[in-house]
Amino acid sequence: MTDRPLPSLFELTSLNPAYRDDPQVLLDDLRERCPAHRDPSSGSLVLSRYADVRGVVNDREMWRDPFRAEEGAILQQRQIAGVDRNLPRTSTTSILLLDDPDHARVRQPLAQALYARVARCRPQVEALVDAALDRLPSDAPFDLMDQFCVPIPIDVIAAILGVDPERLVEFRHWSEGIIQSLNPFRTPEQTTAMEVAAVGLEAYFTETLAARRLEPRDDLITDMVQLQAAGADLSEAELRINLSALLVAGNLTTTDLIGNGVRLLLKHPEELAKLRADPKAVNAVVEEILRYEPPVEITGRLASREMEVGGCPMKPGQAISVLLRSANRDAEAWPDPERFDVSRKHRSHMSFGGGAHICIGAPLARLEAQVALVRLFDRFPNLRLAYPEAAPEWRTLPFFRGLQRLDVVGG
Repeated sequence: MTDRPLPSLFELTSLNPAYRDDPQVLLDDLRERCPAHRDPSSGSLVLSRYADVRGVVNDREMWRDPFRAEEGAILQQRQIAGVDRNLPRTSTTSILLLDDPDHARVRQPLAQALYARVARCRPQVEALVDAALDRLPSDAPFDLMDQFCVPIPIDVIAAILGVDPERLVEFRHWSEGIIQSLNPFRTPEQTTAMEVAAVGLEAYFTETLAARRLEPRDDLITDMVQLQAAGADLSEAELRINLSALLVAGNLTTTDLIGNGVRLLLKHPEELAKLRADPKAVNAVVEEILRYEPPVEITGRLASREMEVGGCPMKPGQAISVLLRSANRDAEAWPDPERFDVSRKHRSHMSFGGGAHICIGAPLARLEAQVALVRLFDRFPNLRLAYPEAAPEWRTLPFFRGLQRLDVVGG
């Protein structure tokens, strides 16, 4: 045994330079020494083993809404600071933090419409990826994050929603601002940017929902107003807030999935060779990227009853933080988990969560990453890191794992 203190939950985020540079050192040590422990800094039970994490995220009786958290759940209390408790909960948050019955009522029609769109949008995604590739230089270093990984998810969701081309600049700006809603440690300046973006998106969706009722189009916003007209129990506020949430939940994480994937494949040429030899293997490639370098590192639940989690007794309202990245590298679940291996036998990773709150945008994220990776390496067969010896520049948004920039050369 060792007397070294356990890291706090906040030390297990990109705000900690040691974690940002090499998260596995801290996570592997924590999982070995104390895979379930109460963290006073966040007021939560922290779980790092695959079996415990999987059990929690798949438990459909667990709560998500921070309003149900006990006072000692510091992270959840921070999430709802300043939120008016007298307003209907569905008018102040999306399905990301709702519990049943409201969660199921709102999610079901949204998922129905979104999944139908995703099922037939591959040509659209391919065209947008090709357009992004056409803009890339072929013989000079460029930042792949800025010029490829960032615009693709925004342009894809804009196309699916039906954003007019002349509004794309505004839409991209709002998308970047609203991402700060995921940052519980944002600065006052970041909070202002988030609030400005939220106002802009609310006005945009209010205007567009009304326009689609008068003049339907072939887009997701029309799908939602038609479902509402057909009897789906959705208010205007619920439509607006959940359409905005598609941006929050999908853009940054898909950007990071693509960026993390390109870097991993360039750092592991033997794995990239497998993709080049068989582009149809891209599904397995994307799943291994998700396991090995997940864009979302942590998620949470609240105990909904007297129960035991990871061997620890829990009471209703007590918070649980599950370390998705740690679960994905647990040697009890994955043989040789530190090896990036796109031929790895499939097993369910935890990168999209699970249960009732499994990521609603997972099918779209997978599709975008699959198309982007295959077409990028096809267009640039000699793609390489511009500065292979340089340390990666990781973003400092807590609970997320993604690159600030990724300099590459195409020719």
